[in-house]
Amino acid sequence: MIRDEILVSSTQTPRWRCVGSRADSKRLHYGRFALSPLQKGQASTIGIAMRKALLGEVEGTCITRAKLEKVTHEYSAIVGIEESVHDISINLKEIVLRSDPYGTREASICIVGPRNVTAQDIILPPSVKIIDATQHIASLTKSITFDIKLWIEKDRGYRIQSPNNYQDGVFPIDAVFMPVRNANYSINSYGNGNDIQEILFLEIWTNGSLAPREALYGASRNLIDLFIPFLRAEEQNIDGINNQNGYNMPSFPFSNISTDIERMGEEVAFKHLFIDQLELPSRVYNCLGRVNIHTLSDLLNYSQEDLMRIGHFGKKSVEQVSEVLQKRFAVDLPRNKFQIH
Repeated sequence: MIRDEILVSSTQTPRWRCVGSRADSKRLHYGRFALSPLQKGQASTIGIAMRKALLGEVEGTCITRAKLEKVTHEYSAIVGIEESVHDISINLKEIVLRSDPYGTREASICIVGPRNVTAQDIILPPSVKIIDATQHIASLTKSITFDIKLWIEKDRGYRIQSPNNYQDGVFPIDAVFMPVRNANYSINSYGNGNDIQEILFLEIWTNGSLAPREALYGASRNLIDLFIPFLRAEEQNIDGINNQNGYNMPSFPFSNISTDIERMGEEVAFKHLFIDQLELPSRVYNCLGRVNIHTLSDLLNYSQEDLMRIGHFGKKSVEQVSEVLQKRFAVDLPRNKFQIH
């Protein structure tokens, strides 16, 4: 059955392939990937490393602090609000966000009750997107103003806040920056004797802020970054290891490796960056989708004149696409008529 899902050959270079994906809800996306062919033992090595990287090295975005006026304690009750400050902080902790830049950004809520306050009521900076606008924050039972200031950060791992850090109505929120909720791997072996090959299957569940394939790319990129320093051992001459042990470390052409990795990373990133992440107008997005332009890599195969030939895709649409590409990636689409390969 597994052999039918993905064809393998011992002479091929190992390749990733998505063999299944689904969105169970806005906050739960699933993807299943296969890497093959691998030599005996390699699947376990890669599977262990990738699972750890997926769970601990992929960045996510969270609300980390909130400010409520005249609040002195985490368990304070606010007249006209059904939830305590503690309950509100838990609800804020569960809100799923997506953002590209790093650093701390500010958001706010200013709502007059009575009504339910949800994630869609948060006034966000342009660089931050809410994944599920229906997430509940608080229930206002009286005609009061619910005014709260929020701080949003992008990081990795998790951050447990001290309960004693309340100052001037600002209270910290435990932050779980991990967009990957779970990751599992399994191995299928085939072949006989010394000619045993393996297929690595990797399952990824995310909170919706990243697609599973994006999480896979991010974890892979971070693993590469972690191992790069070992290739510089000759340059750094760590602890004088060459002289003390009487042998020389092999010399690696690090400058070439760095260039190749950067180029490879850019190509992979373009293949895994979908055009719905470019925040293009819906009409432009729909036009591109009709001609099977789904990723940034697909888009970069077109010139400006190629795009003009797409139905209902005029000069203004081309300008909008060009502006986004230049602003976010410093990339210019060529004007000539032939496709770029």
